[in-house]
Amino acid sequence: MSSSANPSFHARSLTAPGARATAPESVPQPAWLDAEGRILPLLDVVGAGLPVPLVDGRAVPYANLDYAASAPALRSVADRVADVLPYYSSVHRGAGYASQVSTALYEGARERIGRFLGARQDDVVVVVRNTTDALNLLASAVPARAGGSDAAAGASEVVFLDVEHHANLLPWLSGPHRCVRAADSLAQTLVRLDEALAERPAALVAITGCSNVSGELLPLAELVAIAHLRGARIAVDAAQLAPHRRIDLAASGIDYVALSGHKLYAPFGAGVLVGRRDWLDASPAYLAGGGAVREVAVVATQWAPAPQRHEGGTPNVLGAVALAAACDAVAGLPDGALHAHEAALTQRLVEGLATLDGIEVLRIWPDSSDRAGVVGFTVTGKDPGRVAAYLSAEHGVGVRDGRFCAHPLLERLGHGGRGGGALRASLGVGSGSDDVDRLVGALEQLLLRGERWEYALADGRWAPSPDPRPTAALLRAWAAGAGPSGSGTSACQG
Repeated sequence: MSSSANPSFHARSLTAPGARATAPESVPQPAWLDAEGRILPLLDVVGAGLPVPLVDGRAVPYANLDYAASAPALRSVADRVADVLPYYSSVHRGAGYASQVSTALYEGARERIGRFLGARQDDVVVVVRNTTDALNLLASAVPARAGGSDAAAGASEVVFLDVEHHANLLPWLSGPHRCVRAADSLAQTLVRLDEALAERPAALVAITGCSNVSGELLPLAELVAIAHLRGARIAVDAAQLAPHRRIDLAASGIDYVALSGHKLYAPFGAGVLVGRRDWLDASPAYLAGGGAVREVAVVATQWAPAPQRHEGGTPNVLGAVALAAACDAVAGLPDGALHAHEAALTQRLVEGLATLDGIEVLRIWPDSSDRAGVVGFTVTGKDPGRVAAYLSAEHGVGVRDGRFCAHPLLERLGHGGRGGGALRASLGVGSGSDDVDRLVGALEQLLLRGERWEYALADGRWAPSPDPRPTAALLRAWAAGAGPSGSGTSACQG
């Protein structure tokens, strides 16, 4: 659907009447702004312009505003995977040519990912599945400091806030931990965290770099200073941060960072944990198996040092290559382009939502000054799941609904519980102003005239009723190629 599909919204200007979203005269026009002031995608992504069916029988280009859940692959990443796929083979210890090439690709990817993240010379880059996997690995590596006093016992604790994604909350619960309740302001939250660490030492502070609900960025420099002053290390859940801001471990002093390829335009099943070697060398192997050892006997095992120590089994070579290619693509953008492109889109989205009565944009702290292109919001009196179904079925707009794997945060924002939740629009390098305008226009139509189709709950999810789109038939056809249609079970029965 073109941007002219919602004329009532586009007739309004979000700036001054007749103004265009152009750069100041003294600044060259960025490549992502066209002559009419429209914001264009910054990089080419697979699936751009994907036609999706609507319930009225039309097909429109998909407006993907769900980047925070999983970002599409960059075209350059997909091309890189296609290029190396013929050479795929098992890595390490293989004498064959393909194995030698795959080994070089895998280890080269490790080096490039570390360089992208500003890794120190002695830092370790462990290739894992995703951020959740990385933080579970780190949880298994936090030194256990047994002792009789409260101080000694506290020194093995992991401290985190109650605003975290479950990936940076659940891994810590199986060991010594403390959850610090965030205050009503960001400034006071930092004070509260410092006081908790001063009261009892901790081994690690685990913090998100960017909220996956509100897009608010936390002040990492201040958090690093607080943690180190109190004798703790700091780990950053960068699943949402890495696609939006550059991270430099050496310059920032961050001890560990975890991220997912599928958030960073490389959805091929790989993520990384990057950080200081000593804990990772001293901890038990995270995944015991071939490749993680130096010598094995029935009675004893000599484990390899990190990163191999935690990469048992055949690694995801293509996933690592894809993630490295994505890092190269993002690093290759002109200085400031990533931030400027996202800031322009985010401003357009937030200002557009502000023009609509009944829309509440979610914020954790009123004094947080920086945010990424992740915007949580609610529609007064509307079930988030039903609104998301409407946006998809009637407008071809994809957003996320629910509690975003951040139940404690949604609870404190007043949208918790099984009947709660919110909506989330998230932006990326493949987003443009047309995507934002279609969302705002669709919400305006919903508020002015309501839905034009019936919706009903099916298996706990809202869906058009009936749903004339060919989605179900398409899925059945694909499933038929993998196993018995409608069996509901895995094709692997053994």
